[in-house]
Amino acid sequence: MRMSSKFGVQNSGVKIRVLWLSAVLCLLSINAMAVEPAADSSGAVPATLEETRLKMDKWIETQQIISKESKDWQQGKNILDGRLELVKKEMAVIEEKNKLAETSLAETGKKRGELIAENDQLKATGAQLAGTITGIETDIRQIYRQLPEPIQTKLQPLHQRIPADPAKTTVSTAERFQTVLGILNELNKANNDISISYEVHNLASGKPAEVKVIYVGLAQAYYVSARGEAGIGRPADDGWKWEPSRTSAREILVAQEILQGKQTPAFVPLPVKIQ
Repeated sequence: MRMSSKFGVQNSGVKIRVLWLSAVLCLLSINAMAVEPAADSSGAVPATLEETRLKMDKWIETQQIISKESKDWQQGKNILDGRLELVKKEMAVIEEKNKLAETSLAETGKKRGELIAENDQLKATGAQLAGTITGIETDIRQIYRQLPEPIQTKLQPLHQRIPADPAKTTVSTAERFQTVLGILNELNKANNDISISYEVHNLASGKPAEVKVIYVGLAQAYYVSARGEAGIGRPADDGWKWEPSRTSAREILVAQEILQGKQTPAFVPLPVKIQ
């Protein structure tokens, strides 16, 4: 808008100069014609006519200069108008890019806020899961002390993975859950199984001897030695407790032979203590 005003002023200035020069030249021509003397008999042109011709030449030259300046000005104006139009288009493109950038920035900010909220939620869930797994690990440590020796031996590799200090451990919560699930799975299998193992126990005489033990899940166990000495075992807070049983040796031996396929399956009464 400013540039158009400037060009308008310049255009007006040129027109004023043209009009002013034209008026001056016309006035000079009129004056020359008014005082021009008549030609003599020889036909020679007086000096005043020569001056008039020179003035006309100057006027024509001036008109040519004015025409050239006007043409140059018009060409310059066209070039500037083209540049101005190009600048306007570039500004429109930049404004459009700015709008797109602002929209993208707003979407990025919104997405960042959502990710921060999600991260905070995951941290809270992770802290809750860490507290849960710590409680389960504490319970498993207590249960581990109450397991029979064969089951403890089997679970020892998994039990050793439980961190001693949950607050300082570098083991991830996911790995701790995997360890706990592995232990619980083995405990569930053992609790639903009847198995036989060979162990060494102190008999009623106080002497150690190898015995054959039947484990009924994780709640009861019965053993009998080669000499027919029997005993019953039950879990306690600090490990299994074994007691001699002089009246159950025959039934325990029959039950062992049935499990080993040496006798036909039959009902065998064995003492059970439910706590």
